[in-house]
Amino acid sequence: MLQVISPVDGRVFAERALTPQGELEAAISSARSAQALWRRVPLEQRIALVRSAVGELTADREAAAEELAWMMGRPVRYGGEFGGVTERAEYMAEIAPRALSPLIVEDSARFRRYITREPHGLVLVVAPWNYPYLTAINSVAPALVAGNAVLIKPATQTLLTGERMANAFVSAGLPSGLFQTLYMDHATTNAIIASGSIDFVNFTGSVGGGMSIERAASGTFMPIGLELGGKDPGYVMEDADLDAAVASLMDGAFYNSGQCCCGIERIYVHEGLYDEFVEKAVAEIKHLKLGNPLDTETTLGPMAHVRFAAEVRAQISEAIAQGATAHIDPRLFPADDGGAYLAPQILTDVTHQMRVMREESFGPIVGIMKVCGDAEAISLMNDSEFGLTASLWTSDVDRATAIAEELETGTVFMNRCDYLDPAMCWTGCKNTGRGATLSELGYHSLTRPKSHHFRLKQ
Repeated sequence: MLQVISPVDGRVFAERALTPQGELEAAISSARSAQALWRRVPLEQRIALVRSAVGELTADREAAAEELAWMMGRPVRYGGEFGGVTERAEYMAEIAPRALSPLIVEDSARFRRYITREPHGLVLVVAPWNYPYLTAINSVAPALVAGNAVLIKPATQTLLTGERMANAFVSAGLPSGLFQTLYMDHATTNAIIASGSIDFVNFTGSVGGGMSIERAASGTFMPIGLELGGKDPGYVMEDADLDAAVASLMDGAFYNSGQCCCGIERIYVHEGLYDEFVEKAVAEIKHLKLGNPLDTETTLGPMAHVRFAAEVRAQISEAIAQGATAHIDPRLFPADDGGAYLAPQILTDVTHQMRVMREESFGPIVGIMKVCGDAEAISLMNDSEFGLTASLWTSDVDRATAIAEELETGTVFMNRCDYLDPAMCWTGCKNTGRGATLSELGYHSLTRPKSHHFRLKQ
Protein backbone atom coordinates (compact mmCIF):
# COMPACT_ATOMS: atom_id res chain seq x y z
CA MET A 1 0.00 0.00 0.00
CA LEU A 2 1.01 3.58 -0.67
CA GLN A 3 -0.13 5.99 2.03
CA VAL A 4 -0.48 9.76 2.22
CA ILE A 5 0.45 10.87 5.74
CA SER A 6 -1.13 14.30 6.02
CA PRO A 7 1.20 17.01 7.36
CA VAL A 8 -1.87 18.79 8.72
CA ASP A 9 -2.53 16.31 11.54
CA GLY A 10 -0.34 13.27 10.91
CA ARG A 11 -3.18 10.92 9.98
CA VAL A 12 -3.43 8.67 6.93
CA PHE A 13 -5.35 10.87 4.51
CA ALA A 14 -5.45 8.43 1.59
CA GLU A 15 -3.99 5.12 0.50
CA ARG A 16 -3.85 3.11 -2.68
CA ALA A 17 -2.68 -0.41 -3.46
CA LEU A 18 0.30 -0.80 -5.75
CA THR A 19 -0.76 -1.59 -9.30
CA PRO A 20 -0.28 -5.35 -9.80
CA GLN A 21 2.28 -6.47 -12.37
CA GLY A 22 -0.37 -7.89 -14.66
CA GLU A 23 -2.27 -4.61 -14.65
CA LEU A 24 0.93 -2.69 -15.36
CA GLU A 25 1.58 -4.81 -18.43
CA ALA A 26 -2.04 -4.39 -19.55
CA ALA A 27 -1.80 -0.62 -19.07
CA ILE A 28 1.31 -0.43 -21.23
CA SER A 29 -0.31 -2.58 -23.90
CA SER A 30 -3.52 -0.56 -24.00
CA ALA A 31 -1.57 2.70 -24.04
CA ARG A 32 0.40 1.54 -27.06
CA SER A 33 -2.76 0.52 -28.88
CA ALA A 34 -4.38 3.86 -28.11
CA GLN A 35 -1.30 5.80 -29.18
CA ALA A 36 -1.13 4.05 -32.55
CA LEU A 37 -4.55 5.54 -33.35
CA TRP A 38 -4.07 8.84 -31.52
CA ARG A 39 -0.99 9.86 -33.49
CA ARG A 40 -3.15 9.79 -36.63
CA VAL A 41 -5.79 12.11 -35.19
CA PRO A 42 -5.40 15.56 -36.81
CA LEU A 43 -3.35 17.95 -34.68
CA GLU A 44 -6.23 20.43 -34.38
CA GLN A 45 -8.42 17.73 -32.81
CA ARG A 46 -5.70 16.63 -30.41
CA ILE A 47 -5.21 20.22 -29.30
CA ALA A 48 -8.95 20.71 -28.76
CA LEU A 49 -9.28 17.55 -26.67
CA VAL A 50 -6.29 18.40 -24.48
CA ARG A 51 -7.64 21.92 -23.94
CA SER A 52 -10.99 20.44 -22.96
CA ALA A 53 -9.29 18.06 -20.52
CA VAL A 54 -7.43 20.91 -18.85
CA GLY A 55 -10.75 22.72 -18.50
CA GLU A 56 -12.20 19.64 -16.80
CA LEU A 57 -9.19 19.44 -14.47
CA THR A 58 -9.46 23.05 -13.35
CA ALA A 59 -13.25 23.12 -13.01
CA ASP A 60 -13.26 21.87 -9.40
CA ARG A 61 -10.24 23.83 -8.26
CA GLU A 62 -11.55 24.63 -4.77
CA ALA A 63 -11.96 20.96 -3.85
CA ALA A 64 -8.60 20.16 -5.41
CA ALA A 65 -6.90 22.97 -3.46
CA GLU A 66 -8.34 21.64 -0.20
CA GLU A 67 -7.20 18.14 -1.10
CA LEU A 68 -3.69 19.47 -1.76
CA ALA A 69 -3.69 21.20 1.62
CA TRP A 70 -4.41 17.89 3.33
CA MET A 71 -1.82 16.01 1.27
CA MET A 72 1.15 18.41 1.20
CA GLY A 73 0.28 21.43 3.31
CA ARG A 74 -0.14 24.36 0.90
CA PRO A 75 -2.60 26.93 2.32
CA VAL A 76 -5.98 26.97 0.58
CA ARG A 77 -5.84 30.78 0.36
CA TYR A 78 -3.52 30.36 -2.65
CA GLY A 79 -6.10 28.36 -4.59
CA GLY A 80 -4.06 25.41 -5.77
CA GLU A 81 -2.00 25.48 -8.96
CA PHE A 82 -4.63 25.81 -11.62
CA GLY A 83 -3.99 29.30 -12.91
CA GLY A 84 -0.51 28.18 -13.89
CA VAL A 85 -1.81 24.87 -15.23
CA THR A 86 -4.13 26.71 -17.60
CA GLU A 87 -1.48 29.24 -18.62
CA ARG A 88 1.08 26.59 -19.49
CA ALA A 89 -1.30 24.22 -21.24
CA GLU A 90 -2.84 27.03 -23.30
CA TYR A 91 0.53 28.35 -24.38
CA MET A 92 1.74 24.91 -25.43
CA ALA A 93 -1.50 24.34 -27.33
CA GLU A 94 -1.11 27.71 -29.06
CA ILE A 95 2.43 27.07 -30.30
CA ALA A 96 1.92 23.41 -31.24
CA PRO A 97 1.21 23.96 -34.97
CA ARG A 98 4.41 25.96 -35.30
CA ALA A 99 6.56 23.77 -33.07
CA LEU A 100 5.44 20.54 -34.74
CA SER A 101 5.39 21.78 -38.32
CA PRO A 102 7.86 20.24 -40.79
CA LEU A 103 11.16 21.96 -41.37
CA ILE A 104 11.28 22.44 -45.14
CA VAL A 105 14.79 22.22 -46.57
CA GLU A 106 13.86 22.08 -50.25
CA ASP A 107 10.62 21.89 -52.20
CA SER A 108 11.57 22.04 -55.88
CA ALA A 109 10.83 20.24 -59.11
CA ARG A 110 13.75 17.90 -58.40
CA PHE A 111 13.71 17.31 -54.65
CA ARG A 112 11.44 17.41 -51.65
CA ARG A 113 13.54 17.47 -48.47
CA TYR A 114 12.05 18.08 -45.04
CA ILE A 115 12.22 17.06 -41.38
CA THR A 116 9.16 16.09 -39.36
CA ARG A 117 8.65 15.67 -35.62
CA GLU A 118 7.47 12.16 -34.69
CA PRO A 119 6.00 11.25 -31.27
CA HIS A 120 8.18 8.98 -29.16
CA GLY A 121 5.21 6.72 -28.45
CA LEU A 122 4.73 6.01 -24.73
CA VAL A 123 5.78 8.71 -22.26
CA LEU A 124 6.13 8.07 -18.53
CA VAL A 125 5.78 11.16 -16.33
CA VAL A 126 7.09 10.72 -12.77
CA ALA A 127 5.53 13.70 -11.01
CA PRO A 128 6.73 15.46 -7.82
CA TRP A 129 4.66 16.22 -4.74
CA ASN A 130 5.44 19.92 -4.34
CA TYR A 131 3.55 21.03 -7.49
CA PRO A 132 1.95 17.80 -8.68
CA TYR A 133 -0.38 19.36 -11.26
CA LEU A 134 1.71 22.33 -12.32
CA THR A 135 4.88 20.33 -12.95
CA ALA A 136 3.14 17.36 -14.55
CA ILE A 137 1.24 19.50 -17.05
CA ASN A 138 4.58 20.73 -18.46
CA SER A 139 5.01 17.30 -20.04
CA VAL A 140 1.52 15.80 -20.05
CA ALA A 141 -0.19 18.42 -22.22
CA PRO A 142 2.47 18.75 -24.95
CA ALA A 143 3.16 15.00 -24.94
CA LEU A 144 -0.48 14.28 -25.76
CA VAL A 145 -0.72 17.13 -28.26
CA ALA A 146 2.37 15.76 -30.03
CA GLY A 147 0.69 12.35 -30.43
CA ASN A 148 2.10 10.37 -27.51
CA ALA A 149 0.32 8.25 -24.94
CA VAL A 150 1.06 9.14 -21.30
CA LEU A 151 1.40 7.11 -18.13
CA ILE A 152 1.72 9.15 -14.95
CA LYS A 153 3.16 8.02 -11.64
CA PRO A 154 2.07 10.50 -8.95
CA ALA A 155 4.27 11.03 -5.91
CA THR A 156 3.14 9.08 -2.86
CA GLN A 157 2.66 12.30 -0.90
CA THR A 158 0.11 13.50 -3.46
CA LEU A 159 -1.40 10.20 -4.60
CA LEU A 160 -4.83 11.53 -5.51
CA THR A 161 -3.60 14.03 -8.09
CA GLY A 162 -3.06 11.33 -10.70
CA GLU A 163 -6.66 10.23 -10.37
CA ARG A 164 -7.95 13.77 -10.80
CA MET A 165 -5.89 14.18 -13.95
CA ALA A 166 -6.93 10.83 -15.40
CA ASN A 167 -10.61 11.51 -14.67
CA ALA A 168 -10.37 14.91 -16.37
CA PHE A 169 -8.82 13.49 -19.52
CA VAL A 170 -11.34 10.64 -19.70
CA SER A 171 -14.24 13.08 -19.19
CA ALA A 172 -12.91 15.25 -22.01
CA GLY A 173 -13.19 12.33 -24.41
CA LEU A 174 -9.61 11.16 -24.87
CA PRO A 175 -9.41 7.57 -26.17
CA SER A 176 -9.45 4.84 -23.57
CA GLY A 177 -5.96 3.88 -22.40
CA LEU A 178 -4.25 6.99 -23.78
CA PHE A 179 -3.72 8.59 -20.36
CA GLN A 180 -3.44 6.39 -17.29
CA THR A 181 -2.35 6.64 -13.66
CA LEU A 182 -0.11 3.96 -12.21
CA TYR A 183 0.69 3.34 -8.54
CA MET A 184 4.27 2.13 -8.33
CA ASP A 185 7.11 2.05 -5.87
CA HIS A 186 10.64 3.05 -6.88
CA ALA A 187 11.74 -0.49 -7.69
CA THR A 188 8.78 -1.14 -9.99
CA THR A 189 9.24 2.22 -11.72
CA ASN A 190 12.87 1.42 -12.41
CA ALA A 191 12.00 -2.07 -13.61
CA ILE A 192 9.53 -0.72 -16.17
CA ILE A 193 12.09 1.79 -17.41
CA ALA A 194 14.79 -0.89 -17.64
CA SER A 195 12.46 -3.23 -19.54
CA GLY A 196 12.46 -0.93 -22.57
CA SER A 197 8.66 -0.81 -22.65
CA ILE A 198 8.67 3.00 -22.25
CA ASP A 199 9.87 5.38 -24.97
CA PHE A 200 10.55 8.53 -22.93
CA VAL A 201 10.58 9.35 -19.23
CA ASN A 202 10.29 12.75 -17.58
CA PHE A 203 11.22 12.86 -13.91
CA THR A 204 11.07 15.70 -11.41
CA GLY A 205 12.57 14.98 -8.02
CA SER A 206 15.79 14.44 -6.13
CA VAL A 207 19.28 14.05 -7.50
CA GLY A 208 19.36 10.52 -6.10
CA GLY A 209 16.09 9.72 -7.84
CA GLY A 210 17.44 11.06 -11.13
CA MET A 211 20.57 8.95 -10.82
CA SER A 212 18.44 5.88 -10.16
CA ILE A 213 16.37 6.51 -13.29
CA GLU A 214 19.48 7.05 -15.40
CA ARG A 215 20.88 3.73 -14.17
CA ALA A 216 17.58 1.99 -14.96
CA ALA A 217 17.52 3.44 -18.48
CA SER A 218 21.13 2.55 -19.17
CA GLY A 219 21.39 0.50 -22.35
CA THR A 220 17.82 1.17 -23.47
CA PHE A 221 18.83 4.31 -25.43
CA MET A 222 15.68 5.92 -24.09
CA PRO A 223 15.70 9.75 -24.00
CA ILE A 224 15.24 11.17 -20.51
CA GLY A 225 14.21 14.53 -19.08
CA LEU A 226 15.37 15.24 -15.52
CA GLU A 227 14.66 18.20 -13.26
CA LEU A 228 16.46 17.52 -10.02
CA GLY A 229 17.77 19.58 -7.10
CA GLY A 230 18.30 23.30 -6.83
CA LYS A 231 19.96 25.94 -4.68
CA ASP A 232 18.82 29.03 -6.55
CA PRO A 233 20.59 32.33 -5.79
CA GLY A 234 19.50 35.95 -5.87
CA TYR A 235 21.91 38.87 -6.25
CA VAL A 236 20.84 42.36 -5.13
CA MET A 237 23.04 45.09 -6.61
CA GLU A 238 23.55 48.55 -5.20
CA ASP A 239 21.19 50.14 -7.77
CA ALA A 240 18.31 47.74 -7.12
CA ASP A 241 14.81 48.77 -6.09
CA LEU A 242 15.26 47.63 -2.50
CA ASP A 243 11.61 47.26 -1.52
CA ALA A 244 10.77 45.34 -4.68
CA ALA A 245 13.78 43.08 -4.20
CA VAL A 246 12.90 42.32 -0.58
CA ALA A 247 9.25 41.58 -1.31
CA SER A 248 9.94 39.34 -4.31
CA LEU A 249 12.91 37.47 -2.90
CA MET A 250 11.19 36.78 0.41
CA ASP A 251 8.15 35.48 -1.46
CA GLY A 252 10.47 33.41 -3.65
CA ALA A 253 12.15 31.95 -0.58
CA PHE A 254 9.13 31.27 1.64
CA TYR A 255 6.13 30.66 -0.63
CA ASN A 256 4.85 27.08 -0.33
CA SER A 257 7.02 26.80 2.80
CA GLY A 258 10.07 27.06 0.57
CA GLN A 259 9.14 23.84 -1.25
CA CYS A 260 9.60 25.21 -4.76
CA CYS A 261 11.96 23.83 -7.41
CA CYS A 262 13.07 27.35 -8.34
CA GLY A 263 12.63 28.84 -4.87
CA ILE A 264 15.31 31.25 -3.62
CA GLU A 265 17.63 29.50 -1.14
CA ARG A 266 20.58 31.90 -0.95
CA ILE A 267 20.85 35.68 -1.39
CA TYR A 268 23.89 37.85 -2.02
CA VAL A 269 23.48 41.58 -1.33
CA HIS A 270 25.86 44.41 -2.20
CA GLU A 271 27.46 45.79 0.94
CA GLY A 272 25.88 49.20 0.34
CA LEU A 273 22.36 47.76 0.74
CA TYR A 274 23.09 44.78 2.94
CA ASP A 275 22.03 46.04 6.39
CA GLU A 276 18.84 47.65 5.12
CA PHE A 277 17.98 44.59 3.04
CA VAL A 278 18.33 42.25 6.03
CA GLU A 279 16.27 44.56 8.25
CA LYS A 280 13.44 44.77 5.73
CA ALA A 281 13.57 41.04 4.97
CA VAL A 282 13.23 40.13 8.64
CA ALA A 283 10.29 42.51 9.02
CA GLU A 284 8.63 40.96 5.95
CA ILE A 285 8.89 37.40 7.25
CA LYS A 286 7.59 38.28 10.70
CA HIS A 287 4.23 39.03 9.05
CA LEU A 288 3.77 35.43 7.91
CA LYS A 289 1.20 33.32 9.73
CA LEU A 290 2.17 29.68 10.30
CA GLY A 291 -0.79 27.41 10.82
CA ASN A 292 -3.38 24.98 9.51
CA PRO A 293 -3.43 25.30 5.69
CA LEU A 294 -7.22 24.91 5.68
CA ASP A 295 -7.49 28.24 7.52
CA THR A 296 -7.82 31.05 4.97
CA GLU A 297 -5.72 33.32 7.23
CA THR A 298 -2.72 30.99 7.07
CA THR A 299 0.10 32.14 4.78
CA LEU A 300 2.65 29.47 5.74
CA GLY A 301 1.51 25.86 6.04
CA PRO A 302 3.36 22.83 7.34
CA MET A 303 6.09 21.19 5.32
CA ALA A 304 4.88 18.19 3.38
CA HIS A 305 6.45 15.63 5.73
CA VAL A 306 8.02 15.57 9.17
CA ARG A 307 11.30 14.23 7.76
CA PHE A 308 11.59 17.20 5.39
CA ALA A 309 11.19 19.60 8.31
CA ALA A 310 13.75 17.63 10.32
CA GLU A 311 16.35 18.15 7.58
CA VAL A 312 15.77 21.91 7.56
CA ARG A 313 16.01 22.08 11.35
CA ALA A 314 19.29 20.17 11.17
CA GLN A 315 20.71 22.62 8.61
CA ILE A 316 19.68 25.57 10.80
CA SER A 317 21.16 24.08 13.96
CA GLU A 318 24.44 23.19 12.25
CA ALA A 319 24.77 26.67 10.73
CA ILE A 320 24.17 28.39 14.09
CA ALA A 321 26.71 26.10 15.74
CA GLN A 322 29.21 27.16 13.05
CA GLY A 323 28.65 30.88 13.65
CA ALA A 324 25.52 31.85 11.69
CA THR A 325 23.08 34.38 13.15
CA ALA A 326 19.36 33.50 13.27
CA HIS A 327 17.08 36.52 12.93
CA ILE A 328 13.67 34.95 13.56
CA ASP A 329 12.68 33.87 17.06
CA PRO A 330 10.66 30.65 16.59
CA ARG A 331 8.49 31.71 19.53
CA LEU A 332 6.92 34.27 17.19
CA PHE A 333 5.35 31.28 15.46
CA PRO A 334 3.67 29.23 18.19
CA ALA A 335 2.32 26.73 15.64
CA ASP A 336 5.89 25.38 15.27
CA ASP A 337 5.42 21.94 16.84
CA GLY A 338 8.82 20.42 16.24
CA GLY A 339 7.25 18.31 13.51
CA ALA A 340 5.93 19.30 10.08
CA TYR A 341 5.01 22.83 11.25
CA LEU A 342 8.24 24.79 11.05
CA ALA A 343 8.86 28.48 11.77
CA PRO A 344 10.56 30.43 8.96
CA GLN A 345 14.16 31.46 9.41
CA ILE A 346 16.62 34.00 7.97
CA LEU A 347 20.32 33.39 8.57
CA THR A 348 23.23 35.79 8.18
CA ASP A 349 26.94 35.36 8.91
CA VAL A 350 26.70 32.25 6.74
CA THR A 351 29.47 30.81 4.57
CA HIS A 352 29.72 28.28 1.79
CA GLN A 353 31.29 25.86 4.23
CA MET A 354 27.85 25.45 5.80
CA ARG A 355 25.37 22.89 4.46
CA VAL A 356 22.61 25.47 4.51
CA MET A 357 24.39 27.38 1.72
CA ARG A 358 25.43 24.33 -0.31
CA GLU A 359 22.84 21.56 0.00
CA GLU A 360 19.23 21.85 -1.07
CA SER A 361 17.06 22.94 1.89
CA PHE A 362 13.62 22.94 0.24
CA GLY A 363 12.09 24.60 3.27
CA PRO A 364 11.23 28.00 4.82
CA ILE A 365 14.80 29.18 5.28
CA VAL A 366 17.22 31.46 3.44
CA GLY A 367 20.81 32.49 4.00
CA ILE A 368 21.97 36.04 3.18
CA MET A 369 25.58 37.04 2.49
CA LYS A 370 27.25 40.43 1.93
CA VAL A 371 29.28 40.91 -1.27
CA CYS A 372 31.51 43.74 -2.46
CA GLY A 373 30.69 43.56 -6.16
CA ASP A 374 29.79 41.56 -9.26
CA ALA A 375 32.87 39.37 -9.41
CA GLU A 376 32.38 38.07 -5.88
CA ALA A 377 28.66 37.58 -6.45
CA ILE A 378 29.22 35.63 -9.68
CA SER A 379 31.79 33.40 -8.00
CA LEU A 380 29.44 32.62 -5.12
CA MET A 381 26.39 32.07 -7.32
CA ASN A 382 28.36 29.59 -9.44
CA ASP A 383 29.78 27.85 -6.36
CA SER A 384 27.07 25.20 -6.37
CA GLU A 385 26.52 21.71 -7.71
CA PHE A 386 23.12 22.90 -8.99
CA GLY A 387 21.99 25.22 -11.77
CA LEU A 388 18.28 25.88 -12.26
CA THR A 389 17.63 29.63 -11.94
CA ALA A 390 19.40 32.79 -10.78
CA SER A 391 17.76 36.12 -9.95
CA LEU A 392 19.47 39.49 -10.59
CA TRP A 393 18.23 42.77 -9.12
CA THR A 394 19.42 45.94 -10.83
CA SER A 395 18.22 48.85 -12.96
CA ASP A 396 21.02 48.25 -15.48
CA VAL A 397 19.98 45.72 -18.12
CA ASP A 398 23.42 45.73 -19.78
CA ARG A 399 25.05 44.88 -16.47
CA ALA A 400 22.53 42.09 -15.89
CA THR A 401 23.17 40.75 -19.39
CA ALA A 402 26.92 40.66 -18.80
CA ILE A 403 26.48 38.87 -15.47
CA ALA A 404 24.00 36.41 -17.00
CA GLU A 405 26.61 35.33 -19.52
CA GLU A 406 28.86 34.23 -16.65
CA LEU A 407 26.27 32.28 -14.67
CA GLU A 408 26.05 28.48 -14.75
CA THR A 409 22.30 28.09 -14.69
CA GLY A 410 19.28 27.16 -16.79
CA THR A 411 17.37 30.45 -16.44
CA VAL A 412 18.41 33.97 -15.48
CA PHE A 413 15.80 36.41 -14.17
CA MET A 414 16.17 40.17 -13.88
CA ASN A 415 13.98 41.85 -11.25
CA ARG A 416 11.87 38.77 -10.64
CA CYS A 417 12.28 35.21 -9.37
CA ASP A 418 10.51 31.92 -8.73
CA TYR A 419 8.52 32.03 -11.94
CA LEU A 420 8.19 29.73 -14.90
CA ASP A 421 7.47 31.41 -18.24
CA PRO A 422 5.94 28.82 -20.62
CA ALA A 423 7.46 30.62 -23.60
CA MET A 424 10.94 30.05 -22.16
CA CYS A 425 12.72 26.70 -22.15
CA TRP A 426 12.66 25.20 -18.64
CA THR A 427 15.98 23.48 -18.19
CA GLY A 428 18.90 23.08 -15.82
CA CYS A 429 22.57 22.26 -15.78
CA LYS A 430 25.03 20.48 -13.48
CA ASN A 431 23.25 18.30 -10.88
CA THR A 432 19.95 20.01 -11.56
CA GLY A 433 19.59 17.65 -14.51
CA ARG A 434 19.11 17.75 -18.26
CA GLY A 435 16.48 18.05 -20.92
CA ALA A 436 13.85 20.70 -21.57
CA THR A 437 10.17 21.30 -20.99
CA LEU A 438 7.85 24.04 -22.24
CA SER A 439 8.58 26.42 -25.14
CA GLU A 440 9.08 25.01 -28.63
CA LEU A 441 12.07 23.08 -27.31
CA GLY A 442 9.72 21.19 -24.99
CA TYR A 443 8.06 19.71 -28.07
CA HIS A 444 11.47 18.74 -29.40
CA SER A 445 12.09 16.74 -26.21
CA LEU A 446 8.78 14.90 -26.58
CA THR A 447 9.29 14.00 -30.24
CA ARG A 448 12.07 12.70 -32.46
CA PRO A 449 13.17 14.07 -35.82
CA LYS A 450 12.52 12.11 -39.02
CA SER A 451 14.24 13.21 -42.23
CA HIS A 452 12.62 12.86 -45.67
CA HIS A 453 14.83 13.05 -48.77
CA PHE A 454 12.68 12.51 -51.88
CA ARG A 455 14.14 12.74 -55.38
CA LEU A 456 11.18 13.43 -57.60
CA LYS A 457 12.83 12.67 -60.94
CA GLN A 458 14.79 9.45 -61.42
